[in-house]
Amino acid sequence: MGDYKKRTVVITANLVFSQWEQIPKDPMPTMAAVDRLVHHAVILKFTGESQRLQAAAKSPKR
Repeated sequence: MGDYKKRTVVITANLVFSQWEQIPKDPMPTMAAVDRLVHHAVILKFTGESQRLQAAAKSPKR
C-alpha cells in the first residue's frame, strides 16, 4: 500500500468536478488530479445556502 493511502486529505470546492477543467489553461493535468483524488475517495455533497454568505450578508459593511 502506498503512503498516499495512509493520510486523510480534505478538499473543498464550490465547483463540481466537471467544472474543474476551467481553472487551469490545460485541462489534462486537472482531470488527472481529479482522477487520483476520487480513486479511493468518499465524496460528500452539501446543498443549500452557504453559511458564510448568510453571515456576510448580516454583518455590517465596512
